[in-house]
Amino acid sequence: MKSIEEHILKDQSEIQSAKEAGDSAKLRHLTEELQSLEEYKEHHKEEIEAGDHHDPNALELFCDANPDEPECLVYDD
Repeated sequence: MKSIEEHILKDQSEIQSAKEAGDSAKLRHLTEELQSLEEYKEHHKEEIEAGDHHDPNALELFCDANPDEPECLVYDD
């Protein structure tokens, strides 16, 4: 995806398709992903308003929700 907004729209569309197909596993995955994207977008409003519309990767979403996890900590030398 080129932007977080495009990714959100894609997930919303795919959620509808998964509902129609009765694919509960895909629906659950997409719903969780959409929730993570929307939370990320809410937490980074200022950056997005400033023009940073990048589509966050899985690690960015995870660390946004779990900043104290070892894989998310950043150490300054």
